[in-house]
Amino acid sequence: MEGDLIKINKWLYPFSFLYGMGVNLRNQLFDWGLLPSRSYDVPIICIGNITVGGTGKTPHTEYLIKLLQKNFQVAVLSRGYKRKSRGFVLATSKTPMTEIGDEPYQMKQKFPHIYVAVDADRCNGVEQLCAPHISPEVEVILLDDAYQHRYVKPGINILLVDYHRMIGEDVLLPAGRLREPERGKSRANIVIVTKCPPNMKPMDYRIINKQMELYPYQKLYFSTLTYDELTPLNHAIGESPSTRPLSSLEKDEKVLLLTGIASPKQLLQDLEQYTSHIETATYPDHHAFTAKDIAHVKRQFEQMGEGKKLIITTEKDATRLVNNPHLDETLRNSIYILPVKIEFLQEQQESFNENIISYVRANSRNSILHKGKNAHHS
Repeated sequence: MEGDLIKINKWLYPFSFLYGMGVNLRNQLFDWGLLPSRSYDVPIICIGNITVGGTGKTPHTEYLIKLLQKNFQVAVLSRGYKRKSRGFVLATSKTPMTEIGDEPYQMKQKFPHIYVAVDADRCNGVEQLCAPHISPEVEVILLDDAYQHRYVKPGINILLVDYHRMIGEDVLLPAGRLREPERGKSRANIVIVTKCPPNMKPMDYRIINKQMELYPYQKLYFSTLTYDELTPLNHAIGESPSTRPLSSLEKDEKVLLLTGIASPKQLLQDLEQYTSHIETATYPDHHAFTAKDIAHVKRQFEQMGEGKKLIITTEKDATRLVNNPHLDETLRNSIYILPVKIEFLQEQQESFNENIISYVRANSRNSILHKGKNAHHS
């Protein structure tokens, strides 16, 4: 049920009040125009949240990439959290994960024909991506995790809300996990309630719809997580794949779930449908696995005993494991990657796709140029 992941530290309310004052002042300065929001002549779609932690930004961003790359040259711009480089970096197929961060690296590996760039200064990042000598023919830019970065004004703002942590029941940092007050949702053109149970009842949709209290100009969608087949970690470094569906897990098969993501609880609950023998090795989000961590994982895996067993990890964690020098061959061969993707509920996929494609098509550079020529002739 919604709200089952919410924990409020009431003793931190005074700090949340001070934090809220600062956030409200910043938003007011943008609303009054005292801090500038820049528009660009390329379609820009922002995907983000107002909650700290995992709401499913990466699988939703990848959904947009799959949707758009068939007809448009897509670019993704991210901050590149925990990368070891500075400034603007345009990824290539050979750019190491440490230079761009785990999520951008994952997207570049999965979608080699799109542009993936990182820059803490999103305005500079957009300008670089619009430069023809850097990234020719960019037709749409996806801003990853930039809902609070208001210096760039996107054409579509997509706000992701975790079904298990509805923003109406949360409070500001540090007492809760809200980055800004709930009313910040008013900037969104599209709101997606993520990680929904696939068997939601009509009453659940109505309750959430009422709870969100959206404006008429905002569209509400619901998505759920689904999983592709388990893929050996070794496949990520060039060896032939030998995938297996989750349904192939046997009830007595032992699983060690290895994660360094914000919210592994949903993944754990989903895996419990396939096997009851699950242990966890949980690390902080974007965690860099050290020799000590790997030794602990190996020891925990060995202590699970004999019989059928494997380690399951996420795609994001795999980017930090695949070239880890501390992984021995035995442990490496036991690790499987579980890819995550999203599906829309209530048969909303066609409506969502049409909204996105129509916006990009209507605001593409060619379309704007065409309109300009017509206006000039007129």
